Amino acid sequence: MSGKSRPRKSWQEKLTDSKGLLRVEKITGKMSKKWGAGTIVIPAPKEVDEIMRKIPVGKVTTINEIRAKLAQEHGATIGRPMTTGIFAWIAANAANEAAEEGKRDITPYWRTLKSGGQLNEKYPGGVEAQTACLEKEGHIIEPGKGKKLPKVKDFEKHLAKL
Repeated sequence: MSGKSRPRKSWQEKLTDSKGLLRVEKITGKMSKKWGAGTIVIPAPKEVDEIMRKIPVGKVTTINEIRAKLAQEHGATIGRPMTTGIFAWIAANAANEAAEEGKRDITPYWRTLKSGGQLNEKYPGGVEAQTACLEKEGHIIEPGKGKKLPKVKDFEKHLAKL
């Protein structure tokens, strides 16, 4: 084995690497205990990014809303939670990387929230950066209680139509 390692992929490269996804599969085994019968859509990273890009200023969405949209678009029962969340995180980091390169047309990832309207501590700059972006767009951020993360006040009233 040589001592040379492959250069790490940039976030933007990770975003465009579909890894053979988009797939719709039958819900089986352990998954059926949790989600019941039907089908599950496993999106490609770029497809999650495309939905995130459509969220206008003053509006927000959640990972669950994105999952529902993916399921609807592909005739599936549900969208895969873990994969959708990971791909939103990749889209956020790819957008941040593009912004650092001086690009202006980036995915407004800060408008994509966790379930219940909570902010995402794994996005670039953490909760503080997401708070700043959302407040700049007119949202009110409620502090987290206990282990709960801060959230957008009345986020349901600000959900974008997907």
